[in-house]
Amino acid sequence: MPVDHYENFPVASILLPKRLVPAVEAIYAFARSADDIADEGDAAPAERRAALLAYEAALISIGRGEPQAAPMFDRLAKVIVQYGLPLQPFHDLLTAFMQDVDTTSYADFPQLLDYCRRSANPVGLLMLSLYGAATPGNITDSDAICSSLQLINFLQDVAIDRQKERTYIPQGDLARFGVDDAQLDRGQADARFRALMLFEVERARALMLSGAPLALRLPGRIGWELRMVVQGGLRILERIEQAGFDVFRHRPRLGKRDWLLIMWRALTMGAKNSRA
Repeated sequence: MPVDHYENFPVASILLPKRLVPAVEAIYAFARSADDIADEGDAAPAERRAALLAYEAALISIGRGEPQAAPMFDRLAKVIVQYGLPLQPFHDLLTAFMQDVDTTSYADFPQLLDYCRRSANPVGLLMLSLYGAATPGNITDSDAICSSLQLINFLQDVAIDRQKERTYIPQGDLARFGVDDAQLDRGQADARFRALMLFEVERARALMLSGAPLALRLPGRIGWELRMVVQGGLRILERIEQAGFDVFRHRPRLGKRDWLLIMWRALTMGAKNSRA
């Protein structure tokens, strides 16, 4: 199983309380369908932008308390009211998806991190809000975890993204290590590319570890869910390293043994926290 931001949305997780399943499903439907508008199919850019603007109009309408004719937005509106969810994360997601329509590369890491702030971090904030745990400290750590997951997804999907003529490794990093888009298109995992990927992997790992304490602070199911997410992301980074950073020929996928290791590491996180 690859790390993918929306496919890892805990819709069917056994750790998700049943009372939250409808809410998470409603949020997931919004995020997944909007993401597909930006990325999937053969629609022209103008059509994609128009469809995303329709989503934006629906969110504004929800904010005004107006009834929603479309079933997906009707369910979402009820969830937003029931849990008092902020609307800004939904708007942020749409700005990221709109950016996907036109933006194919990022000049530097701050630009990429800003994209992650809008494409990934809102999901963590919404989950914290559902659990009533959206404190400033928790949000900071959640942002680090979510941005790291997004970066990890970019690293394992270098080849797939190039097929879409996109590059999510900052252009400044490519230039620093002597790699360009043409080399990515060739799938050439030489010493320069491996050095680049080592740099990117270490940065993503450091970001994940900086937010990991959140998984130990949060009680109950959300804590266990988050420990699995953290360890899953870290395991993907290990698999990239074990493949010699050749993500062109060995795109990381997690198997049964990986998940057993992830579960053990999640349990170990909890044991260390208890001893502390």
